[in-house]
Amino acid sequence: MSNHKDLHKLSAAGFLISLGIIYGDIGTSPLYVFKAIVGQRQISETLILGGVSLIFWTLTLQTTLKYVVITLRADNKGEGGIFSLFSLVRRKAKWLIVPAVVGGCALLADGIITPPITISSAIEGLQTYYPNLPTVYVVMAIITALFIIQQFGTSLVGKAFGPIMFIWFTMMGFLGVTYIVHDPWVIRSLNPYYAFKLLTSSSSDGAFIILGAVFLCTTGAEALYSDLGHCGKANIRVSWIYVKICLILNYLGQAVWLLQRNGHVMDLNAQNPFYQIMPTWFLIYGIGIATVAAIIASQALISGSFTLIAEAVRLNLWPKVRINYPSEQKGQLYVPSVNWLLWAGCLGVVLIFKHSDKMEAAYGLSITVAMLMTTILVSKFLKRKKVPNYIINLFLAVYLLIEGTFLTGNLHKFLDGGWFTLSIGFLLFTVMWTWHTARKIRNRYVKFVEIEDYFDIIKELSSDESVPKYASQLVYLTSANFNSEIESKIVYSILQKQPKRADVYWLVHVDVVDEPYKREYEVDHLVPNKLIRIDFKLGFRVEQQINLLFRKVVEDLVKKGEVDITSTYKSLNKHKIVGDFRFVVIEKIFSRSHNLSFVERFIMDYYKQLKKVSLSEERGFGLDLSFVTVEKVPLVLAIPEAIEIHRVN
Repeated sequence: MSNHKDLHKLSAAGFLISLGIIYGDIGTSPLYVFKAIVGQRQISETLILGGVSLIFWTLTLQTTLKYVVITLRADNKGEGGIFSLFSLVRRKAKWLIVPAVVGGCALLADGIITPPITISSAIEGLQTYYPNLPTVYVVMAIITALFIIQQFGTSLVGKAFGPIMFIWFTMMGFLGVTYIVHDPWVIRSLNPYYAFKLLTSSSSDGAFIILGAVFLCTTGAEALYSDLGHCGKANIRVSWIYVKICLILNYLGQAVWLLQRNGHVMDLNAQNPFYQIMPTWFLIYGIGIATVAAIIASQALISGSFTLIAEAVRLNLWPKVRINYPSEQKGQLYVPSVNWLLWAGCLGVVLIFKHSDKMEAAYGLSITVAMLMTTILVSKFLKRKKVPNYIINLFLAVYLLIEGTFLTGNLHKFLDGGWFTLSIGFLLFTVMWTWHTARKIRNRYVKFVEIEDYFDIIKELSSDESVPKYASQLVYLTSANFNSEIESKIVYSILQKQPKRADVYWLVHVDVVDEPYKREYEVDHLVPNKLIRIDFKLGFRVEQQINLLFRKVVEDLVKKGEVDITSTYKSLNKHKIVGDFRFVVIEKIFSRSHNLSFVERFIMDYYKQLKKVSLSEERGFGLDLSFVTVEKVPLVLAIPEAIEIHRVN
């Protein structure tokens, strides 16, 4: 994790890595963008030249200016992504949790639609050779295989991604040039006049439908920022220059082919312009390369979804779920529950929509929402960096207008399929929002007491041999943010609920900080050799293996002579045997809740259901279960009603 600075250095390896993991989604867009723009319309010079112009200026304003130039500046210790951005600005205003959660859910929803549309668009090229090929089953088989291999890690395969995507982009650029030479004047379409002419000559509905189709060319822009930590700003910015040139050349080549059919109404599903500019002898190879590129694009979205969920878990925005680390490669993780949910969602998309042109109707709506949320968060980041207000206001005005227009252009997709991704996004939002809000409600009812009031009795209990020893070293996880406080339930557990005598009592607190990979701890000897508090400060991308981290801290304290963990039993002490450790986890069980509002009761009921499918506290913190005691205590959400009862003789 220490090589963030090296990642930011421009290098050939960094250039290739950027191509391999960042541009899958945006790099496969030429497979379907022109198909979506033309649709069933009659081909005309205004439509084709205006389409290229809109694509060029969308890539320039949205991808290049907003993401490559501006958003990449929001560097959270070498990491990017919407939750990294949120961590940078969340102290500015509490309401920023809303755009962060909405944007995160929209990106996850996008992860469900991207694999089906990219792989379908590639495989459907085979219908040129095999008209009756059941592409739906081929696509489902490829998607299933892709999700199965996730559990084994993709580090080995990932090393090949860069060279393959370099071949892909070079191929696209070269194919575009082979058609541009037939009509070099097609380059005039880069003039924004043609974009303006197309939009003004179309009906208002038609203009918005065209904009919704054009937006597909920039749907992968969020990945540029999300993968900042893997590649570094310099490599992303230089590789984007190459990628953008290749994309524009390919779009110009497709435009020439379409202009040669001026006046016709064509079925572009049967004659995809992307494949039509390929020589016949090369078509089978082109389809093969396109399929591999589509799989790489899908892989990038899946990996991004895993990272997003892992961050959400540590920011307390998602139920604790099992997270595996299949390889030593930085950023490599696997979330089984999310993997199979995405798999089911992707197969659902394929079965519902069947063909890529119908999937286009569902694509783009959720990602527009994510981009709008990023715009809001970036404006707060610029304010934090003391950028002049007039520049921030200009940034907001320009991009709220652009993305608001694209959102309006995509709204027509709702009934045609956009409902699917928005429904998925809304469901994810309810999970994140419930988990976040329920935690705040619970914290209202957690009672804290002054720990100093119990110093003497804890010392006396530790020395009281009339009480059976519970453990040599007794460890409690505490949520108290201040060293001076402790939950009343922990005091109750030590002193009253089976009094627990121990040689040393430990309090462990975990604070998730805004720096992604921070690993620090503080030690406070509240009662020397009797009561010690350890505060871990862990970044939101650090695995919370408290068992291992705590052991490491204790080893350091022993080496420095700050604590003695040798067993006090005479037979063991003379042989310098280390005493036993036991963790106690206090699990708060809900009791009476009738004083909560209707909305809060609903949230807490939903939270209870989510708790059933989430990891327990002890598993979530990576504790060794053989050394853990879980104590269930009631979390009283109301003051018990006064009860009157009379004794009779």
